[in-house]
Amino acid sequence: MVCVATLLLLRHGRTTANADGGLAGRQPVELDETGRAQATAVGERLRGLPLAAVVTSPLIRCRQTLELALPGVEPVVEEGLIECGYGAWEGQPLKKLAKEPLWPVVQQHPSAAVFPEGESMAAMSARAVAAVRAWDARISAEHGPEAVWLACSHGDVIKAIVADALGVHLDLFQRIVADPASVTAIRYTPLRPFLVRLNDTGGDLAGLVPPPRKRRRRATRATDSDAAVGGGAGAAR
Repeated sequence: MVCVATLLLLRHGRTTANADGGLAGRQPVELDETGRAQATAVGERLRGLPLAAVVTSPLIRCRQTLELALPGVEPVVEEGLIECGYGAWEGQPLKKLAKEPLWPVVQQHPSAAVFPEGESMAAMSARAVAAVRAWDARISAEHGPEAVWLACSHGDVIKAIVADALGVHLDLFQRIVADPASVTAIRYTPLRPFLVRLNDTGGDLAGLVPPPRKRRRRATRATDSDAAVGGGAGAAR
């Protein structure tokens, strides 16, 4: 068992822009009816989890998702989790953007993509990864290795964080999927991260809570980074 804090990455529910095939970017688009239902449903799955902290992108679609999923919880706004700055691309139909010369770069070589009047995908990845790693270190120090915490963000941001956790180049991050209202779980050990769950839209989340340790082990930080040879027994039931 890897005894470190567990990060749950939650993508916001479906928005009006998602439904219309547009690129919202940092525009204040809101959840549509489907997105609101998705947020409520993921809240049922999150209910009962002992969340040590909840942080969020400042954009309204993430805050709406958390209001519906975790009513009564006051999330902390983390600017590092904001959507990629797509600049002049924001608000444009994806069908139109697919004809732009930059489109194949975004698809095949995203580490080189810089959006006109906007942000580069490499910069987006760097600040998002730095944000979640800093939060994870803080929560682990304050709440211990059994802590579970949640960060609500956006599709490309979550995909970039997952790519970093897997140790793969940003140019491969388009192979990763993060659906609306999906949950992805990562554990950052002293040596390397472990991707525990990816794009989960319906599974039981209770198994992601690490069981309390019966006794303190020696050399814990070293063994925390060990993989389970043979695949391991999975979460305790």
